[in-house]
Amino acid sequence: MELLVIHPSADEVRDDERLSAVLRDALSGLPHRTLTDMDGLPDLRGRRLLFALALGEYGVNSACLRLLRRLRAEPDLLEGCTAALVVDGAGELYTKSAASELALAANLAGSALLGRPLVEATGSLNNFRVQAKNLGTDLAGAYRAAVRELAERLACETFAPRETPSILALHASSYHTSNTMQLWAQVKRRLGEGFDVAEIGLRNGAVSDCAGCPYTACLHFGEKDRCFYGGLMQDEVWPAIRRCDAVVLLCPNYNDALSANLTAFVNRLTGLFRQTRFYDKAVFAIVVSGYSGGDTVARQIVSAMNMNKSFYLPPRFSMIETANDPGEALRLPGVEGRLDAFAERIRGTLCP
Repeated sequence: MELLVIHPSADEVRDDERLSAVLRDALSGLPHRTLTDMDGLPDLRGRRLLFALALGEYGVNSACLRLLRRLRAEPDLLEGCTAALVVDGAGELYTKSAASELALAANLAGSALLGRPLVEATGSLNNFRVQAKNLGTDLAGAYRAAVRELAERLACETFAPRETPSILALHASSYHTSNTMQLWAQVKRRLGEGFDVAEIGLRNGAVSDCAGCPYTACLHFGEKDRCFYGGLMQDEVWPAIRRCDAVVLLCPNYNDALSANLTAFVNRLTGLFRQTRFYDKAVFAIVVSGYSGGDTVARQIVSAMNMNKSFYLPPRFSMIETANDPGEALRLPGVEGRLDAFAERIRGTLCP
């Protein structure tokens, strides 16, 4: 399948030669077309998109800002697309934040993202040290290999529907007071029959956070289907993750971040991630903020679950609402239609 490479060109990016050279090498032999003018994009719907973003000295690319504006202004611009990203930085900062911002905008405009859709290159390329050692090459060679592997996956990888999809909902809230849980109850009701739905609560210290075992220790325990810290994650959550086809994270906004329990869940997934990838599992989320900042939490989920832990990100993966008082979310204007649409997105992703 032909790839469409979206490569925003901006005056303040003085040195785009490294990214351009990597793309030429990595895409050699793969059918592709490159677009650099963000103001004259053709119809993008249904395409395989590789966003290639070079950041200037201060982490800014004005052409990408124009692209972001258009994605946010045209919520159907990328309908039916599947995307991945390459971000090349002039310094050591901003590559991940620029990628997550662009990824969320593309997702809200209708694009899915592959599991682990990002190759980022800091100015020094030191983030490729482990890959270079494993491949027996230098830093630049590891960078090229990573982009090539990503492009090959983007050209052919698809997310297959299931006959009887299994969904795991993870939360750390109370049904009685949580707007997030009340929205999930309505989504679950709308899904109807044909789904195997399980829920696991992570409240009240049920999950200890990861204390950072050495890599070899984490790998050793993971290969034995165990975690050094044991408990609910090892006994219930890991087996449920293996069984499920999709995870739904129920995420009230805590200080513009995931709650401590859900953060601990992400951290403790590392042991399981050491032995498998989650390309064939989707992640959805319901995010509720008391005042603002739902997009901040959604970007965290993109970074943690999609970019890091390799879960597939379906189009418009998140339902983002603002509600404070208990029960307020179900009284929001238009919420019934948004609940219908979110349930339909889950069904459309998982069912034949």
